[in-house]
Amino acid sequence: MREFIATLWGLPMALLFGGVGLILSLRCGFVQLRRLPEVLRCTLGGLFKSRGSRAEGAVTPLQALCAALAGTVGTGNIAGVALAVCLGGPGALFWLWASALLGMGTKYAEVALALRFRERGPGGEWLGGPMYSIKNGLGPRWMPLARAFALAGTLAALCMGGAVQGCEISGAARTLSMELLPGLAAERPLFRLCAGLAVAACGYAVLRGGMARLGRVCEALVPAMGLAYVLGCLAVICAHASALPGVFSGILSGALEPRSFAGALGWGLRRGLFSNEAGLGSAPIAHASSSETEPARQGFYGIFEVFCDTLVICTLTGLAILCSGAAIPYGTAATLSLPVSAFATVFGGGAAAAILALCLLLFSLSSLLSWGMYGLRCCAFLLGRRPAGAYLALYCLAALPGALAPRALVWELADLANALMALPNLVSLLLLSGEAARITRRYFAQRQSE
Repeated sequence: MREFIATLWGLPMALLFGGVGLILSLRCGFVQLRRLPEVLRCTLGGLFKSRGSRAEGAVTPLQALCAALAGTVGTGNIAGVALAVCLGGPGALFWLWASALLGMGTKYAEVALALRFRERGPGGEWLGGPMYSIKNGLGPRWMPLARAFALAGTLAALCMGGAVQGCEISGAARTLSMELLPGLAAERPLFRLCAGLAVAACGYAVLRGGMARLGRVCEALVPAMGLAYVLGCLAVICAHASALPGVFSGILSGALEPRSFAGALGWGLRRGLFSNEAGLGSAPIAHASSSETEPARQGFYGIFEVFCDTLVICTLTGLAILCSGAAIPYGTAATLSLPVSAFATVFGGGAAAAILALCLLLFSLSSLLSWGMYGLRCCAFLLGRRPAGAYLALYCLAALPGALAPRALVWELADLANALMALPNLVSLLLLSGEAARITRRYFAQRQSE
């Protein structure tokens, strides 16, 4: 299965994601580049003004953004970047940036379409995402594509949300316990089982409160955990600032170096797309719950999401690793050990392991919560609200096998499920690219006439 997944997520998939991102960027006038100052003004400048401006059955734009960021800012920002550097070399960061530039165009379009074609649910809440964009934007004859996405999203949430995050939280809790309580038998299966049960209980307590509770939790959790990790990376980078010119030179030369081009392109794009989720169709489900009424403006939050996730957090991870002087085991699948070595140059080995384990634990917990909501919405679209309640229990319990199973197997299943989720979403984005362009033209024409 490993060879099949490697082929599935190889160069053809990278070109598919990149091609869709390029088409959407062209049709929307490269809004993520040409209008970036306005995007940052509307998002950074308006984040905290949006507090309290919540319509019935909706969350504020800030809460919708934090819920989406909770799903994207996760293990990919730490372990995923380290893996990309080990297997693709420094040049992987260049292709990670390239994926972000195109990914911002993709995320803008899918978020704007999610708001354009969302609908009110039975309880008055806003429901949206690729399945509703297909249903309400393409019409009844495309319903099989909508159901295919919803089915893939239901399964992907179990893998990417319940199992993977249960695995990562269990591992982070084990590392943290060994650093803070050396006498604790954290390697035993009983510890992993208890960690999985704690994750399941926490996830159930938050998710049973719906999108409103998820939005409030993520609004409190995501900015704090992101800022803490960014400050840690900046401390490492500042301590080794003299190495930065050589690091940037290595990134640019490594990106086009013939012997490492395939690895840098493949792993840089693969982990960049995995981290920011542009094209997967997951984050628009959260954005569709926003009280914002203008699709293009909510699309700006999609651009900002990729900007924060990949161009800021992933870049800082990569730079911290490369400038720290930590020995990089090229060609191996080293993950958390490499960032720990980088942080250890400033904080010391024990403190570095504890800091990164705590960050990873919080990142994984936030991802668990957001992916649970994605899975619930996809399941409800397929089967209705009542079966979705049983799915919530199943989703939370998926953290148990995730905490006990081999890490490599859990991630392979997640990669497979994500690919199955991305394909119908990318097809729908191509079919609805004209509508995304109309949303963009109409918004900026109104802006000029004001």
